[in-house]
Amino acid sequence: MHKLVIGNKLYSSWSLRPWLLMKILGIPFGETVIPLYEPGSKAAILALSPSGKVPTLIDGDVVVWESLAIMEYLADRHGELGVWPKGRAARAHARSVATEMHAGFMALRQACSMNLGKRYAATDRGEAVANDVARITAIFREARSRFGAGGPFLYGPFTAADAMYAPVVTRFETYGIVVDPVSRAYMNAVLGLPAYQEWHRGALAETWTIPHTEVR
Repeated sequence: MHKLVIGNKLYSSWSLRPWLLMKILGIPFGETVIPLYEPGSKAAILALSPSGKVPTLIDGDVVVWESLAIMEYLADRHGELGVWPKGRAARAHARSVATEMHAGFMALRQACSMNLGKRYAATDRGEAVANDVARITAIFREARSRFGAGGPFLYGPFTAADAMYAPVVTRFETYGIVVDPVSRAYMNAVLGLPAYQEWHRGALAETWTIPHTEVR
């Protein structure tokens, strides 16, 4: 069985991504939660992950770190499960937007860190955040329009691209960010997933807090 090392469910957006994908695709795994920013956290993570960061996937003698690398490993290991969309054009698009998520949208990340235990009042968070929101919702609309006929997610069925954008969906919800109807319907589909609801319940049951994420 795979072992997935993750951080606090309340805060760790990167951990949510492979966890959610593996749950939805039915890939069995055990989870190890290491709370972040606690005494000894770094040493505990370094004992399992060479980068000193979470998430990390352990599969026998194979260790994979970074969310996107974990998803690519799962695609190699479980190719029959549809980690990426089936069509060549859809798959290319999905990998492109997943990589864009991995590398970008820093203004949104910095202004609206993931905290599933909070609801913040809607407010103007600046031009850079607005630009990130505009680009992300454009991705949602394009993927849904071009490739989403087979289901409620970006490419129809849930894939790694949806997993990559799931934490952004939670940010839009938490920070009261208003989006277009297509994006809102997509958000509802993600937030309504039983697997996401399981993660959310686990997050709210945690007792650890990270103070710098509590005020926005």
